[in-house]
Amino acid sequence: MASNRLTPYQKRLFVFLSVATFFEGYDFLALAQILPNLRDDFGLSKMSAGFLFAFVNFGTVVAYLLVRRADRWGRRKIMTITIAGYTISTFLTGLSPNVYWFAFFQFMGRIFLIGEWVVSTVYAAEEFPARKRGMVIGVLQAFSSLGSVLCAGLTPLLLQTTFGWRSVYFVGIVPLCLLAVARRSLKETRRFQEQVGVQSKPRPMAWVFKTPYRKRVLQMGAIWFMTYACSNTAVSFWKEFAVNERGLTDSDVGVTLTIASLAAMPLVFFAGKLLDVIGRRPGALVIFSSTAAGVFFAYYAHSQWALTFWLAVAIFGVSAVLPVLNAYTTELFPTDLRGDAFAWSNNLLGRAGYVFSPLIIGAAAEIWSWGAAIRPTAFFPLVALVLIYWLLPETMNKELEETSAIEAPGG
Repeated sequence: MASNRLTPYQKRLFVFLSVATFFEGYDFLALAQILPNLRDDFGLSKMSAGFLFAFVNFGTVVAYLLVRRADRWGRRKIMTITIAGYTISTFLTGLSPNVYWFAFFQFMGRIFLIGEWVVSTVYAAEEFPARKRGMVIGVLQAFSSLGSVLCAGLTPLLLQTTFGWRSVYFVGIVPLCLLAVARRSLKETRRFQEQVGVQSKPRPMAWVFKTPYRKRVLQMGAIWFMTYACSNTAVSFWKEFAVNERGLTDSDVGVTLTIASLAAMPLVFFAGKLLDVIGRRPGALVIFSSTAAGVFFAYYAHSQWALTFWLAVAIFGVSAVLPVLNAYTTELFPTDLRGDAFAWSNNLLGRAGYVFSPLIIGAAAEIWSWGAAIRPTAFFPLVALVLIYWLLPETMNKELEETSAIEAPGG
């Protein structure tokens, strides 16, 4: 791992993981894009839409049970399970006869999708050189954003087909099947192989809190929570806001989302490199500040072009916060605890903000409006930024064995 040059296998792995994370972005935006149509089809109120989002997103919490197994079963086995599970769930979502089956299949899909996303991040951290780790993790997240771009561009067209919103899920099946075939060349990570035998017996759910890393789990959980409390609803309800409060059509929204996403893409691809050049904390300052400004004004501006500009900033922000936190969450824990610590920090503690924010926003929008409900959430990334500077060390260009041993400033 001393060399910064990528081996042929690392290059193939880079491509494989990029394709895998592509669907995290596609799926994330799909539900937001089809929500008005789904509400019409199934007769859902705004509050019901919030409950739907919350239930589906609860699958990201349940993914904890799958993610923590990566420390015992191995990264490769979990990746195989998640790819197969997500492919099946996506196909069944398109066949949903009512909102209850839709919610169930999407709930299951999120379990497998987030499991795949987390294990992809762990692969990136464990298999690539320290000086390129931020770049690799950032590019993987950028491919997730690319999935959002494709979804934004395709959805308006797919909604006009015979299958309507269902076609959005049917279209994603073919590349997922190809990914399932490609995973055969996937190897287990070197770091996991070196520590095989450390977990000879199953560990209790709260095992990580009996280790010296318990404080870091709570710290990362708080930062993830604050981040998700804003980022999860920032894009999810933007189409509702644009259509109902700014008078944009489905076509207008498709154009705006596509332009905003394309404009944000170069910055998202550069975000990981930024972390390797100026550091995790200075990079967080740029990214989390942009998130706060973008979200606030994306729900405040009036003209379509102003909305497009601020939506681009928001998309960059909510996409780029993930490489920052993914890097920290993989770097601050040792190999034998990395999956479990990530599962606790992200899937359980952090995702509470991911699950409950749509519920609160949906209820608030019934009383006020989408804009008035979401604008205050722009405060949360600023709180997360303060916590990063207060609690987390700088880990740029250090090997995982070093970063997991660094004492936190607030520790």
